Amino acid sequence: MDEPMFWTTLTNFIKKTGGGQYCTAFMRYKKEMKKLLLIALMSLSVLRMTGQDDVAFTNFWNYQSFYSPAAAGCSGLLDVTGAYRMEMAGFEDAGQTMLVHCDLPAFFLPKAERHGIGAGFMSDGIGLFSNKRMWVQYAYHHPLGRKNVLSAGVRLAFVANSFKGSDVELGDGSGDELVPSSDVNGTAFDMDFGLRYERRGLWYAGISVTHLLSPEVHMGEDKRFMMKSAPTIYATGGHRLKFRHPEYSLRTAAMFRTDMQSWRADLCGRLCYDGEKGRMYAGLNYSPTISVALLAGITFHDIDIGYSYEMYTGGIAVQNGTHEISVGYRMELNLTKKGKNRHQSVRWL
Repeated sequence: MDEPMFWTTLTNFIKKTGGGQYCTAFMRYKKEMKKLLLIALMSLSVLRMTGQDDVAFTNFWNYQSFYSPAAAGCSGLLDVTGAYRMEMAGFEDAGQTMLVHCDLPAFFLPKAERHGIGAGFMSDGIGLFSNKRMWVQYAYHHPLGRKNVLSAGVRLAFVANSFKGSDVELGDGSGDELVPSSDVNGTAFDMDFGLRYERRGLWYAGISVTHLLSPEVHMGEDKRFMMKSAPTIYATGGHRLKFRHPEYSLRTAAMFRTDMQSWRADLCGRLCYDGEKGRMYAGLNYSPTISVALLAGITFHDIDIGYSYEMYTGGIAVQNGTHEISVGYRMELNLTKKGKNRHQSVRWL
């Protein structure tokens, strides 16, 4: 709904509900109400930026090395993924996120399968706020027997936040020292850490902490405006249930995250077909008190394509859900291996 229609609808509502005597006063203070509404919306955005500002991707199981650096290189493949997420379709200035990341075994080191490296970039925006993050990461994978692997990883990140204050309209001659009146930006460094245990081809579990440095991004010439990221804990896990027919399986995944002030849980189940000519899946993701999502994907010629649609359970219309699209490419680095040496990517576990 655009701005003029919003105020017209609200005015008509006041009249119809017996508030006609207040309509004149309402119109008189319309500008002040717009100012307060703007500040309230900004406050909600700041809460997002100062709390769990890691994006809650619906296909979280598909971006394991994004949520935990310990997962970098654990598939034994060159793994490149790009994702785009558009939140609350139909709402103006709703959140949009772009993610690109890559991880692979450190093929230039002895026992390359024990070392994983990765890099990535994320751009996240909502309203007048923008958050960008670039990182490099390293993981060490220690084998425990033939199929068990214990991994530890660390990530170093560069954070850049900005606020487009030049687009703020608070009324004629009005101003607020809490709201930037010009475009401001700032940068900071951050660090993440993760642990992961995997039973190859069957299950995995891990824990990670992002924003260990609690970075404070000060913006503006006088550094008066600040955004802060709180440390966030992630607990993740996944399991592969095999059926009698080897080409079919049920794969489950779960994630719980908290910054000690709020929390979110996700439970995902996918029915997968894994044939010689390609793979495909379809499933559901459920986040208690937040949303239900439908997801589907297909793989051919080592290219993964996935799509999900998240529908919110908190009163938002079904058509105003969140779209998420991902495209990935996986390639065997050891070219001396034959096709019979098939790898199972953690992206499908």
